[in-house]
Amino acid sequence: MTFFLAAVGVLGVSASGPIMAATAAPALAIAFWRNALGAVIMGVPAGLRDRDGFRRLSRTELKWAALAALALALHFACFISALRLTSVAAATALVCLQAGWIALFDLFRGNRMARQTLAGLFLAFAGVVVITGFDVALSPEALTGDALALAGGALAGLYTVAGGKARRTMSTGTYTTLCYGACALILLVLCAAFRQPLIGFEPAAWAGILAVTLMAQLLGHTVFNHLLAVISPLVVSMIILLEIPGAALLAAVFLGEALPGGTYAGLVIILAGLAVVLWGQARGRVPATGDRLAGQIPPAPPALGGDVEK
Repeated sequence: MTFFLAAVGVLGVSASGPIMAATAAPALAIAFWRNALGAVIMGVPAGLRDRDGFRRLSRTELKWAALAALALALHFACFISALRLTSVAAATALVCLQAGWIALFDLFRGNRMARQTLAGLFLAFAGVVVITGFDVALSPEALTGDALALAGGALAGLYTVAGGKARRTMSTGTYTTLCYGACALILLVLCAAFRQPLIGFEPAAWAGILAVTLMAQLLGHTVFNHLLAVISPLVVSMIILLEIPGAALLAAVFLGEALPGGTYAGLVIILAGLAVVLWGQARGRVPATGDRLAGQIPPAPPALGGDVEK
């Protein structure tokens, strides 16, 4: 089930770029609406299922959800700005370094990293380079864009780590409602600051906004937020690397864009890197026979949208 959900999540986030590219609306406005609509869609069933759940939230839970929302909103702002200043290839490659940022955050927190994990990270990043070319330019404007994209990757890593902390005790519905809602409010302020309109779009643009909400927000971000309760933020961030070849394939099919020459080879390399990381983590957490008999194997993961025991 976990692998199926991961595949659904990759398909969802992969559709984000092509849909946004085809939607005639400001990027920050699209980001606002996808989060606002996502919060409403996830909040209604969450509220009906557990009306008192939001009132029982602790300060720690609210803190992690707020940090995730802030990181997600700033990630959108940095990445969108980077795309206007540097090449798409460079911006994409730098943003996808979020897995490396998460590994760095783990090191700062005193967590040792296995050699298999490091090898898998480098292998996956090599796949990113094969697909995108990683053509970092040297002009002042492009360097500013590269710096923004790098910051966007760090913020995406922070969003994933904070979400992992929140999802230890919060249900998917509760967390995504709070995170998306707070993110939408922050993006609303950014839209006002940069004077980006939120209404007055053509019907086709609204159709694109609804499509990116369904695919990227609900089938993408929400699925990965659920998986944070099951697998580590590092593995989740590495799975998200598959968005690069996925978006390229979808853009080629639906938008007629030329497929990067290294797409298939890069996809294979990224999958190989992910397999190495999963193998290393599996070896590191195999319990001894006595532990198995003592019942120390972690409980089964909750159902999508279900409550996590506190």
